[in-house]
This record gives sequence, structure tokens and C-alpha cells, in this order.
Amino acid sequence: MFRPIVVIPVYNHDIYLPTLVGEIVRMELPCLLVDDGSDIGCAAVIDALQARYPKQVAVVRHDMNQGKGAAVLSGFKRALSEGYTHGVQIDADGQHTITDMPLLVRLARENPTAMVTGQPIFDESVPLNRLYFRYLTHYMVSINTLTFHLRDAMCGFRVYPLAITLKLDERVHLGRRMDFDIDALVRLDWAGVPIVLQKTKVRYPVDGVSHFRLFADNARITKMHTHLFFGMLIRVPKLLFRRRTSTGTSA
Repeated sequence: MFRPIVVIPVYNHDIYLPTLVGEIVRMELPCLLVDDGSDIGCAAVIDALQARYPKQVAVVRHDMNQGKGAAVLSGFKRALSEGYTHGVQIDADGQHTITDMPLLVRLARENPTAMVTGQPIFDESVPLNRLYFRYLTHYMVSINTLTFHLRDAMCGFRVYPLAITLKLDERVHLGRRMDFDIDALVRLDWAGVPIVLQKTKVRYPVDGVSHFRLFADNARITKMHTHLFFGMLIRVPKLLFRRRTSTGTSA
């Protein structure tokens, strides 16, 4: 059985959210909005979307902000409890090409035990500091996984196999904030979950809302990379054997 649901972590992302949800509804996909402690204005937008699309849009609410990873995982737990098999994660800030969602869903249907993740193609709108940081993260992830296959570990446009991901989280407690995307990708790879890539265009809207905190989140991600590095060291034989016998897939 393959039963996907779109899970969107929302924290004061009211500018692009109505357009994003409208496109998802037109694709006839169910949608779960996780309100991660948004302000009154954004919460009202979320309520209006649920009222407009009562059969396709559901809401999970956090009383206070817990972080992107916590929001995504809350959505995944709710989705699994309602019988969904896969969570289609997409950020609410307008960066991702929503029309590529059917491509990711199709790949997930064809590879039900895999994680399908977007491989970003950036345009000229990407801030250089963001791009350099992504390159640095890619370098660290390549070390921590012993492969260059995982082209972008920070992409927030993915399809997760819910049961596999939540079982992993119970065991290792994945990152709850901006470290989630990287942590989940590396640890799923360590666990032997296939990682399938789909190229997708990414843009940075002029009026986009980002909650990435330059110093706090960079410090958190640096700490996470350090932990992952030492975790990689004890997995070297297993990872090298796997790299010799199989490779990932890209589209």
C-alpha cells in the first residue's frame, strides 16, 4: 500500500502558504499543516485554509515553537496514526517548485522503502552566504557518509517512509530544529535506507520568510556534524562495504 500525505511545517509563513496549499489540493493530495507556534495572523490563515478545504487539509498545533524538525516529526506521527505510509515534506517559504511534487511522489511509489529528496538547482536569487554554507555542509555530509551521492543535505522537499523514519527517531532522536534535514538524511543513509534524488529548481523569494538563525543554527549544525563524524568512524567498515556493493539513484 502506498498512501502519501503532504506535511508542511509552518511558523509564521503566511505569505506563500495559501498558494502552496491550493496547488496541493489541485493535485488531489491530502495535506497536514503543522503550526509550530505561529502568531495570531498566521494561525488565522491556517484556520481559513482548513475551513476552505475541510476534506483535504488537517492541522496539528504546537502551543509554542519547537523547531522545524519537531514540527515535521509531529506531522509524521499524526500521519502514521491515520494510516498514511509516506510523508511529503515541503517548506512553506515559497522556495520549492511545487509542480515537481508529482515527480517525487512517483519516485516514492516506485521505491517505497527509500527516502526521495530534492536535489536543488539554484537560480541567481540564492544568497552567496547560503550557497557557501550548503557547499560546506555537502562536504561534511560526504565525509560522514563516505559518498558524494548525497548532493544536498539541507533540501526541505522530500518524501519520507513514515514507519522507517519514526522508528529511527525513536532510537536516535533526530534533530528537532534546523539540523533535522541533515541529521535525518545521514542517519537514514547509515541505516541502509536508499536515497533517491530528484532535481528540482529552488529560488529565494525577495519577500520570503526564513527563520534560520545565523549563529545559533550554525552552531547547532556544527555540533551535529561533529557527532556524526564520530558516528561515521565506528561505521567505516560497514559503509565502505555498502559503497562497494551498491550506489544510490538519481533522476
